[in-house]
Amino acid sequence: MKAKPLIDRTNCKTRRARGNAIALLVAVLAGASGCSKDRKEEAPAVPVQIVAVEKASLQEKVAADAVLFPVAQSALVPKISAPVKKFLVNRGSRVRAGQLLAVLENRDLAAAAQENKGSFEQAEATYTSATAADIPQEMQKAQLDAQAAKQNLDAQQKIYDSRKDLFQQGALPRKELDQAGVDLTNARNQYEIAQKHLDSLNAIGHQQALKSAKGQFESAQGKYQGAAAQLGYSEIRSPIDGVVTERPLYPGEMAAAGTPLLTVMDVTQVVARAHIPQQSAATLKIGDKAEITAGGFDKPFPARVVLVSPALDPNSTTVEIWVQAKNPGGHLKPGSSVQVSMIARSVADALVVPSDALLTEGEKTFVMVAGSDSHAHKKEVKTGIRDGDQVQILEGLQASDHVVGTGAYGLPDNSKITAAAKPEEKEGSDAKE
Repeated sequence: MKAKPLIDRTNCKTRRARGNAIALLVAVLAGASGCSKDRKEEAPAVPVQIVAVEKASLQEKVAADAVLFPVAQSALVPKISAPVKKFLVNRGSRVRAGQLLAVLENRDLAAAAQENKGSFEQAEATYTSATAADIPQEMQKAQLDAQAAKQNLDAQQKIYDSRKDLFQQGALPRKELDQAGVDLTNARNQYEIAQKHLDSLNAIGHQQALKSAKGQFESAQGKYQGAAAQLGYSEIRSPIDGVVTERPLYPGEMAAAGTPLLTVMDVTQVVARAHIPQQSAATLKIGDKAEITAGGFDKPFPARVVLVSPALDPNSTTVEIWVQAKNPGGHLKPGSSVQVSMIARSVADALVVPSDALLTEGEKTFVMVAGSDSHAHKKEVKTGIRDGDQVQILEGLQASDHVVGTGAYGLPDNSKITAAAKPEEKEGSDAKE
């Protein structure tokens, strides 16, 4: 009978321990894998700000820097060079249209005007006398001369006819008949000359005589008016209502022709001139409401658009626009730099979202819609006008939707989200602690 081999109990224990260790490792790995899977499935929700899509009134505004100008301005430039005799206003004086502001030395001009006035009055008297007396008398004399020539022609014709009969009867010599013929020819010629003179006066001569007399009268009148105008140039008057802003000379100094002597501005209204891009100018029109904001004033000044230039500025390829505002207190000073804001379009009931909620990819615009499943869903939208931090949504959303406001940037599609505490709520909780 063979003896049974002895069992190595030490090796058995070792194998059993190794098996238990392997089983335990597998269990640990399996548990770890399961925990990792559970953690992946249960990713934490991203805190974001959720805002409702609301209806509101929006205004699309175009803003730009501008410079103020007076609504009207006139630089008074004398047409003659002469010393300043006197000023009737100072800088800051308010003036009316037509008011005399300054007088230049004009004694020589006054004398010339007086001389030409005398010549004009003399020519006027001559013209009146010529049209009233001389020309009618000449016409009457021509008519009498024509009548006398006709009577003489008729008499000579009778004498010639009578002598011709006597000559044919042999009772008169040929010589006397020939003399009667010569007298008849002379009478006929005189009559034709007188008649032509009368016809000339009636047709052309009378008109030319009147034109000659009238021409002399008008020439004298023109010289007198020119001298009076030269005298008038020595008086400087304001063409507009306004205030005197410049007066560089003093009485006695020489005023040069073509150099401004006084400057008058109408500052009851001001015009802000700005240059804006062509795309922005296309949305504006004359009459649009606007505002002018000036430094040192809390409130803007109401205004309106009065000009949108029909052409581009060749230097900057921008469009010049004018915005006009009332300035009853004179607070807005011409030459100041201001800001203008013009309302291009208005929408009464627009669907709006914060501008922070918009995401752009190329030419497309998206928002992250906060769904009822507590996940953010990416959705394409079409936007309209902007008003500050609010944007109009034309397509893609409804008034009942909610979108991710702050925190949408970089958020993957279908991410789990939770509403973050508002800043004021967080500050309140910190205060309680």
